[in-house]
Amino acid sequence: MSSASGERTWYEVAEVSSLPSPCLLVYRRRVEENLRRMLAMASGAEHLRPHIKTHKMQELIELQLRLGISKFKCATIAEAELAARAGVSDLLLAYQPVGPAPQRVAQLLRRFPQVRFSVIADDADALQELSRAIRTTFGGGGRAHLQATLEVFLDLDVGQHRTGVAPGAQAVELYRLIASLPGLRAVGLHAYDGHLSDPDPVRRATACEHAFAPVKALRARLQEAGFAFPRVVAGGTPTFPFHARRGDVECSPGTCVFWDVGYGTKLGDLQFIPAALVLTRVVSKPGPRRLCLDLGHKAIASEMPHPRVIFLNLDDATAVSHSEEHLVVETGRSSEFKVGDCLYGVPWHICPTVALHSEAVVIEDGKASGSWTVAARERRLTI
Repeated sequence: MSSASGERTWYEVAEVSSLPSPCLLVYRRRVEENLRRMLAMASGAEHLRPHIKTHKMQELIELQLRLGISKFKCATIAEAELAARAGVSDLLLAYQPVGPAPQRVAQLLRRFPQVRFSVIADDADALQELSRAIRTTFGGGGRAHLQATLEVFLDLDVGQHRTGVAPGAQAVELYRLIASLPGLRAVGLHAYDGHLSDPDPVRRATACEHAFAPVKALRARLQEAGFAFPRVVAGGTPTFPFHARRGDVECSPGTCVFWDVGYGTKLGDLQFIPAALVLTRVVSKPGPRRLCLDLGHKAIASEMPHPRVIFLNLDDATAVSHSEEHLVVETGRSSEFKVGDCLYGVPWHICPTVALHSEAVVIEDGKASGSWTVAARERRLTI
């Protein structure tokens, strides 16, 4: 459905009838614009460590590498392997390795010796297991005989109460433990403040400073104890602009690559643009004011209340029911649509939406130009 002038809007795709639905659409030029804005906000690539978990795509990693971004952050070992294959030279796994994961991390070090791998950790037993896995894989002897070392960032709890330790005495002791364990090297602090998303940027900035103050104090305390200047990886997308001003931290925005309605509605001060949509079709008209779409739980993130998607060409749609393969909406414009017509929607939460799709159709200049595989939606690639 085009505009009244007959011209297509930015999101409409020529020959859309050839695309299956539901599917994920990625608008390459808009992705590139978001990357430019991200770089500008950070005043260059030096202090950027963008998160891969939003997109999980090698092609997008390669786009960022071409823009000079060299450090990345990921959430899974599959994402880490994907990034290493793409040519990333510095990669942080922002998830404490437990179970079989320490051995898999050691395999990553062996498979990709050119990559500077690091992980986060907040538990003494987990650190011992990690050290044991490195020793088993790379020599089994003392520190001097090991052929590889894994860098570790101590994970701090700065208010979200999800992972990490408080930046106090226990943190100092854990940092000492990391530095003492064979196969591990203490390199810094990880402080994710994902709980800070106040719509008011002034209040959000104030909360960010309050949460970060103990991190600065801990870094100073570690320096006084004789440790090398600890690197700090801080924040996500909502606090990105505030950490970017510090100049001595690595910022880890993720969602801003694609953007979504959730952040777009709440964070009006962040000028990123929607660059990934879902394409869905009307599959039935079950009532005079209702449309049934092929956009079920398996195609759009459904962990939050409705609206889970906002349709760019149907702005009055209200969700009535949602199931595995269907989304029924009520709209006063139902008569404008027939079975088979397409709707273009911006997900409320793009990150888990992407993980529901095996590939994304790439749109350039209004046309489908190929596809990008969402490779790291898998929990395991080869390692």
